Amino acid sequence: MDLSEFSDMQLAGQRLMVGFTGTRISEELKFLIGHLKVGGLIFFAGNLQTPQQIKLLCFEAQQYARACRQPPLFIAIDQEGGQVARLQAPFTRFAGNPSMKNEQDAVHFAQVTAAELTEVGVNMNMAPVVDVAPQEINSIMAERAFGSDPHRVARLGVAVIEHLQQNRILAVAKHFPGIGRTVLDSHVDLPVCDVDLLLLEQFDLIPFKAAFTHEVSAVMLSHIVYPKLDPHWPASLSTQIARDLLRRRLGFDGLVLTDDLDMGAIAGHYDIQTAIGRVLAADIDMTLICHKGPAIESAADEILRMITDSSEIKARGIESVQRIMGMKKKYLLQ
Repeated sequence: MDLSEFSDMQLAGQRLMVGFTGTRISEELKFLIGHLKVGGLIFFAGNLQTPQQIKLLCFEAQQYARACRQPPLFIAIDQEGGQVARLQAPFTRFAGNPSMKNEQDAVHFAQVTAAELTEVGVNMNMAPVVDVAPQEINSIMAERAFGSDPHRVARLGVAVIEHLQQNRILAVAKHFPGIGRTVLDSHVDLPVCDVDLLLLEQFDLIPFKAAFTHEVSAVMLSHIVYPKLDPHWPASLSTQIARDLLRRRLGFDGLVLTDDLDMGAIAGHYDIQTAIGRVLAADIDMTLICHKGPAIESAADEILRMITDSSEIKARGIESVQRIMGMKKKYLLQ
C-alpha cells in the first residue's frame, strides 16, 4: 500500500501490536484488525492449541486484514526456548539459551524455529534475548540469557538473528539497553539499574551493537529505569534512551518496540495516555499491549488524537510507519 493513501486511523493503528483472546477469528479480532487497524498481533498460550489451529488462525487473521484493505499483519510470538516458549509439543522443545554450547547450537535453534514458525504463519519471533547476566548477582535473566560474557552473548545472538532472518522470520533483540543487572521482575514492578553509559557500553551494549551490525529487524526496549541515562522515565518511555541513545548515538534504523505496557512496571505507575505520549515523543515505532482490555482502544484513540493535533508528531509518526511498512515489504510481501 502507498503510505500517502493511509488514513490517520491507519497511521495510528500500525503503531500497535496487541494480544487477544481465542483461537479463531472472532468479533474481538475483527474489531482490532478492521476498526483499530492494528499493525500486529502477538500470540500467547491461550491462542495456541495445535499446529493446524495456529495455521488457520494466522490465515484467517491475514485474510481478514486483506479484506479490510489493510497491510499484512506482523504475527509475533515469544519462542526463546527454555523458560519462554509459547509453542509446546509437537513443536521442537529447546532447553533455552543458557544450555547453548556454541554457535552451531544457536544456528540449529534458529533454523528449526524459523521453519516451524513459517509453517504455521508466524512471521516474527521476540528473540533473541541478548541481555548479559553477570555471575556475581542473582540476575533476573540468568535462566534466559546466553551467559555472563558479553562477547559470547553477541556471537550466539548474532547467529540466531542471522538464521531467523535468512529464513524470513523477523528477529527482535531484547531488552535494550540491557536488563541482566537487575533482580526485580518488571512484570511485577519497575526495576532500577543505576549504572552509567560507559559501563553499559563496556558490557551490556556489546551484544546489541553486534545485533545492529548484523541488521537485526527490531529491538525491544526494557521497562527499566536507568537514572544516569534518564532519571524520570524507564527505557520504554524515554526519549534519552530510545531516541537519543538507540537511534542517534548508536544509529539503529530498524523497528523499535516497547515491551508489554500491561506489565506491572508500566501499568502500575503510568496511565495509558501518559505512556502513549512518551512512546510517540521517543519515536518508538510500535507499542505492545498484550492482553484484552480497554488499554488497547485507549492507546489507539490517544495515538490518533496526538497525530491529529500535532503536525510534528504526525510527521514523525509517518517515519515510524515507513519503517514498519519497509519491514513488512521485506519479510511479508515477497
